[in-house]
Amino acid sequence: MSDDKQLPGRGRGADYVPPKHQHRIVASPFTRLVRVHALMAAGEASMAVALADSLFLSITPGEARSRVILFLAVSFAPFIVLGRFIGPVIDRMPGGRRLLVVMIAALRAVVMFAMVSQLDSLFLFPLAFLAMVLNKTYAVSKSAMLPTLTKSEADLVEANAKLGVTAGIVGFVAAVPAGVLSLISAQVTLVFGGIVFVLATMAALRIPKRQVAREQAAELEIRELRQAGVVIAASAMGLVRASVGFLFFHLAFWFADPERSQVVGIAPNGRWKVVEYHFGPQFGTMWFGVAVSMAAVGTLLGNLSARALKRFGQVESLMVLALVIIGVFGVITSIAATTIVALLMAAAVNYAAAIGNMAFETIVQRDAPDANRGRALANFHTRFQLMWVGAGLIPVVLKLPGIVGFAIVAGLGISGGAAYWFGLSQVAKGLDEPLGLATLVRRRIRRR
Repeated sequence: MSDDKQLPGRGRGADYVPPKHQHRIVASPFTRLVRVHALMAAGEASMAVALADSLFLSITPGEARSRVILFLAVSFAPFIVLGRFIGPVIDRMPGGRRLLVVMIAALRAVVMFAMVSQLDSLFLFPLAFLAMVLNKTYAVSKSAMLPTLTKSEADLVEANAKLGVTAGIVGFVAAVPAGVLSLISAQVTLVFGGIVFVLATMAALRIPKRQVAREQAAELEIRELRQAGVVIAASAMGLVRASVGFLFFHLAFWFADPERSQVVGIAPNGRWKVVEYHFGPQFGTMWFGVAVSMAAVGTLLGNLSARALKRFGQVESLMVLALVIIGVFGVITSIAATTIVALLMAAAVNYAAAIGNMAFETIVQRDAPDANRGRALANFHTRFQLMWVGAGLIPVVLKLPGIVGFAIVAGLGISGGAAYWFGLSQVAKGLDEPLGLATLVRRRIRRR
């Protein structure tokens, strides 16, 4: 009997020893991150639904530009500070990135609740762009934490794909109750989104405290991350992200074509005109909302195909493919600038961004095995977000015709794909300093 008492699941009556963890299911660290990511996506979808018919998207494009320019320019600052100064300190703090995610989720909740009373106020604009900056900052912190929460670095790409799929599905599902609540009022939808972000804050507190980087980057890590193959891949991915940012804002103003709108009144404060859009190739808010949904579908499909595409022998070919997709759809849309083609382009460009991101992270894993993945990915993704914001400023500052904007996206894709392909040929020849775009990027990095 004494031997039985020493073994779990043995013994009778008072001497029975239950099996270990019989009544307890412990979620893995990655599963806890997935829960947070799902709630963040649900909250983001709720905000998008709530703002669909708000003043944020119903004033004339000319009046919107000045406000978008201001707050998009201001959004540069957090990424510069986060990447250059705060990021390295946070990475060396135990649980530093987790703390940042908790703070971001909490601030998103505060912003959502603050929007409730500001839907018809000028203050809605800084709140909306603060939410955008927080969302991008969360993306950087999530990328930094992910390598520390997966079982092995070999699972990193697949884990990223799972997060993307989760965000796509949950965001779509969450839009249904958010849409139903919007029939009551946009304020109710904002409250619903705020509660979701509160739940995300509580879920983030359950992510284990992990240190992204215990010490500063060693010379070997710096040398690996500056080698030609990684540098040209980073420059190519930067162009992909720039294409996504440019297209997002270009479509926002292209759909809100002032030639297809009519002024229906003046806002209560008398500061701007309220417009409605005629049904046609551009239908204002509705079509832009569809474009955002198509972009989410493209991202979801890209993440779903990541595992199959990873089997390609040359992962660099996927980066070239991503840029070619952007270029080809840019050309098609500039020739046939119709609503349906533009919506397909939104899906295709975001699909390309998803597979491009998968290819880039695979290249970093392969070519920089001694680099700290969390720190490296945080630095790279900070640059990519800056490219997104910087490129997004262009269609806001300049009133570009639809065809011209789509042609610019085509130029980014085709020239970027050609430059990356040429850079790969230089690397294949054993040159440490590839010519063209990669050289410019590498020299800029060295000057830092």
